[in-house]
Amino acid sequence: MTTSTSDEQAAGTRKPLLMRLGVGLFAVGMLAVIVVFVLFAAGMEDLPVWLSVAAGVITPLGLGLGLIALVREHKGS
Repeated sequence: MTTSTSDEQAAGTRKPLLMRLGVGLFAVGMLAVIVVFVLFAAGMEDLPVWLSVAAGVITPLGLGLGLIALVREHKGS
């Protein structure tokens, strides 16, 4: 019986899909930002467009999705 109670509590504290997606996208975007900085510091000037787009678009997209998930979670409680 204690097992089912633990499972219900674990399911209740699980983050929504939108939050997990936002955190994942933000992490990938930050990784792209770090790669851009390292490559630029190494002397490369012609960086791939896809890398610049990933650094400039995915990071704020992930942040926005995370904030939307937080607002939705707050309104739901």
